[in-house]
Amino acid sequence: MTKKNFITLILTTVGGLLFALGMCMALLPEWDAFTQGVVVGCAGMVVLAVMLLVRLKMEGRSIRVKLSARTVGIFLLGIAGTLGLGVGMCMVMVWDMLVLGILVGIVGIVLLLCLIPAVMGLK
Repeated sequence: MTKKNFITLILTTVGGLLFALGMCMALLPEWDAFTQGVVVGCAGMVVLAVMLLVRLKMEGRSIRVKLSARTVGIFLLGIAGTLGLGVGMCMVMVWDMLVLGILVGIVGIVLLLCLIPAVMGLK
């Protein structure tokens, strides 16, 4: 494993765990830790942003992002897939709409799977 992959692995794991724990703290009323959850979630986002900057620096790439129609489309596809999966999960777990929630979640998963050929391309 190369050094940049190892550092990316560590920072992504720490950032993802902090973000997930923060979201649980903020969204579970039983924990009664909304404010602390927002702080921990924001700390996770900061660690993930630092990971991105460190990774780009280690690869010798520029931090600038070139916006094109393809980049915006991929970004919107990722947002739509994430929202679809999240809404499907809420429908199942919070609103007791099992069948419809599963269907919405599957649509979200399919949209997220469409990101692979959109980003990597088909060969």
